[in-house]
Amino acid sequence: MRVLASIWIWVSTITMMALWLPLLATIRLLDKDPVRYRTGRWFRRLGAAMTHVNPLWRIKVDGVTIDDPRRPYVVVCNHQSLADIPIISRLPWEMKWVAKAELFSLPLAGWMLKLAGDIRVDRGSQRSRAKVMIDAANYLKQHCSVMFFPEGTRSRDGNVRPFNVGAFHLAIKTGVPVLPLVIDGTSDALPKNSVLFSNPGPIRLRVLAPIETDTLEKGDAQALCDQVRGQIVAQIDEWRGGNVEAATQ
Repeated sequence: MRVLASIWIWVSTITMMALWLPLLATIRLLDKDPVRYRTGRWFRRLGAAMTHVNPLWRIKVDGVTIDDPRRPYVVVCNHQSLADIPIISRLPWEMKWVAKAELFSLPLAGWMLKLAGDIRVDRGSQRSRAKVMIDAANYLKQHCSVMFFPEGTRSRDGNVRPFNVGAFHLAIKTGVPVLPLVIDGTSDALPKNSVLFSNPGPIRLRVLAPIETDTLEKGDAQALCDQVRGQIVAQIDEWRGGNVEAATQ
């Protein structure tokens, strides 16, 4: 059953991507917004559509409602699996994603990342990481949110890894609120180094309350980082009913 379901999901996903590419290219040609807001939003709709053709996943999205989609946030989320990306794409606003350079070289997906204006980072290059912050700040100034996985890579065991502080420095420098997201249940939904999907139980995505940064200073970035990570760990701990924090140390 799992193998047949995985074949169906991959065939459906690749077919949708092939059909979506010319649509997205056309939208990009007509999109006069300097941040390509409409183009990016249609790209996220593809991610959301991928979750709807998956018969194995049961997804619940809840939390704080964002009333103004053009109010910029530095959005941060824990990272368990590649499945996180299409699930987070269910959120009804556009944000530019900071994604590793290798993804931009993929056929179809990589081309659409470029069309949408997502931000490429070479994690082995200090210059590339600095440029990410410049590009992200420019998007924020033009009223478009930016999405970070501050763990830097997927968790191997589903627990929350230490956070990099860069996204929090950016939020304080630009005076933009941090918007924490919490995701859980995806580490087994599409396990790392596997092409087989599974039915892991409920997958949850929650939007936590934004944290204002306009009164914070540069030296507060680490405390803000620790605060947000603590909120995310606490929410996962509540969902699981176990000591998640202890498991991450």
